[in-house]
Amino acid sequence: MTKHNKTALALSLAAALMGSTALADVVKIGVLAPLTGATASDGEEYVRGAKWAIEEANANGGVAGYTFELEVADVKDHSAANVSSAVERLLGTDGVEVILTGYASLSMFEVDLMAEENMPYIAAGPSPAFAGIVSQDPEYYNCCWSYTASFEGYETDLLPMVDGLAAGGKITVDDKTVAIISSDNPYSKTISEGMKKSFAEGGWNVVVDELVPFGAVSDWTVILTKVKETNPDLVVNTDYIPGNSALFMKQFLEQPTDSLVFLQYAPSVPEFLTLTGEASTGVLYNLISAPLNTSKWPRGQRLMAEYKERYGIESGAYGVGLYEEANIYFDALRAVGDPTDHDAIGTAIGQTRKEVASGILEFDQATHVATQGDDRSPTTFWQIWDGKRNMIAPKDYADADFQTPPWLKN
Repeated sequence: MTKHNKTALALSLAAALMGSTALADVVKIGVLAPLTGATASDGEEYVRGAKWAIEEANANGGVAGYTFELEVADVKDHSAANVSSAVERLLGTDGVEVILTGYASLSMFEVDLMAEENMPYIAAGPSPAFAGIVSQDPEYYNCCWSYTASFEGYETDLLPMVDGLAAGGKITVDDKTVAIISSDNPYSKTISEGMKKSFAEGGWNVVVDELVPFGAVSDWTVILTKVKETNPDLVVNTDYIPGNSALFMKQFLEQPTDSLVFLQYAPSVPEFLTLTGEASTGVLYNLISAPLNTSKWPRGQRLMAEYKERYGIESGAYGVGLYEEANIYFDALRAVGDPTDHDAIGTAIGQTRKEVASGILEFDQATHVATQGDDRSPTTFWQIWDGKRNMIAPKDYADADFQTPPWLKN
C-alpha cells in the first residue's frame, strides 16, 4: 500500500469515527400524539411544545454533550391498536431514549409496554389509571412518571366551588339539582362518577344522568330536552372532545335553562373558543396540572406568552405542558450524563422538584403521579368571558372574578 493510500485510509477511518460519534451524540425524543381525529388539536400542541424545548436546548449547545431530534408517532383515535402501533414504532426507532405525551391511551395501558422495555416515559394523561398501574410495583415502573397530578380534584372540587358562589350571592341555588352528562370513556366516566358521589354526599339530587357513546356527537337535543324538563341548578358535561362540547353549548343556548354550565376540559382547548365564539361566554371549567397563566405565577404566564409569540396561537394544557416534560428529561440527562442509562434517568426524573408552569412539581413515589394541592399542583377554575379564559379560583392564583353568565335569570 502506498503512502498516499495509507493516508487516505487513515482519513477515511477518522471521518467514519467522527461520523459515528456525531450520530451517537444525537438523542431522539419520541412523542405519542393524536395527529388525526377528534383530538388532533391537542396532538398539535404536543408536537409544538416538544419541538420548542428541543430547539431551545439545541440552540444552547445541547445537554450533557447531546443534541436532540423529534420523532413523532400518531396514536390517532387513542384506541388500543393505534396506541400499541405508535408505541412499537417509537420503541423500534434507533436513538429514541425517552417518550413523552399528553395522553396516548385513556386507560394508560401503554405504561406496561414502556416498563417492559425500560423506556423513560413522561405522560400527562388520566392519572387515576396511571397510579393504578404503577402502585402495584413502583420499582418495576421506575421509568414511568405522570406530570399530571391526582384527578381527585376533578371529582370533588366542583361542589365546594358552586356552594361558595351561592354563599357569596353570585348565583342562586334553588333546590340543589344537577344534570350530569358523560362520554363512555375512562377519563370522562371516572370524573362523572366521582362527581355524582360528591354531589350526592353534599345533599344534591342528580336529576339527569346520561352517558353517550365515545366519539363524535352530532346532536344533543334529546339530552337537552331532559335538562329543560328538570331545569337544574347546575349542568355538567364531562365529554372532553372540543367539537362535542362546543355543539352542546350552542344547542343549550337555543333554549337555555336557569342553570350554571360546567364543561370538563374542552373549553381549555383553543379550538373550543374558535368553534363557539360568543356562545362560550360564561362557561366554567377546571384544570389540574395545567399552566397557571396568571401574574401570580410568573413562570406559567411567561411560558404561555412565549408559546403564543412563537406559534401565533394560545396554548391549552399541552403545548406548554410538553415543553415542561422535555425539560424535566433534560434535567435528568444533565444529572445522569448517559441517555442510555434508563434506570438512572428514570430515578432522576422521579427525584424532580422544581417550579413548572403548573406549580411546584414533585412526584408521589408510591404512584409516580405528581402531587396535588394549592402548594403543589392546584385545581384551577376558569370562566370564559368574551373569548378570554379567566382564572377565578383558587384565590392564591386567581386574577379575575366570577361573572354571572348571560343566560342566567338570577
